[in-house]
Amino acid sequence: MKFTQPQWTRRLPSALVVGLATLGPVGRIPFGPGTWGTLAGVGFFVGALRHLPAAGLVGVALLLCWLAVGICGEAEVRLRQLDPGCVILDEFAVMPLCFLGWPQLAAVVPQWVVFALGFALFRVLDIAKPFGIHALQALPGGWGVVADDFAAALGTCALLHIGIGFYAVM
Repeated sequence: MKFTQPQWTRRLPSALVVGLATLGPVGRIPFGPGTWGTLAGVGFFVGALRHLPAAGLVGVALLLCWLAVGICGEAEVRLRQLDPGCVILDEFAVMPLCFLGWPQLAAVVPQWVVFALGFALFRVLDIAKPFGIHALQALPGGWGVVADDFAAALGTCALLHIGIGFYAVM
């Protein structure tokens, strides 16, 4: 399978591309922009998506990731940087994947614990990039920007279910 940068974003104005990629001013916060992007994604999930069924969450996440691949890859071109720190749409887009099956987890621990643990686990996996996640950044354009976050989100979801599952049987 060949991963090429989508072309549909080339016609968009630079201000729109960079504004979406940085979530407006959020990505320009001078310390920890990825953390702020993740927090925005958790807030969006809690505020707008948490009542969707799992299939709906997967659909929304895949749509957001498809958009993020195009926008983030084009932002790299416009900003003349590889995976710039201010580009945080990737962290935002994958958040629904972290919380697949969250109602089952919230039956064991309070909802806020699920969301706080999901936030923290995702940041750890996104920063450390273990288990081959780091290699995904080598994919071209926006694919490399988003793929490592996609894998970190799925890892977060798995760790949440494993960890809270162990807690439930103790």
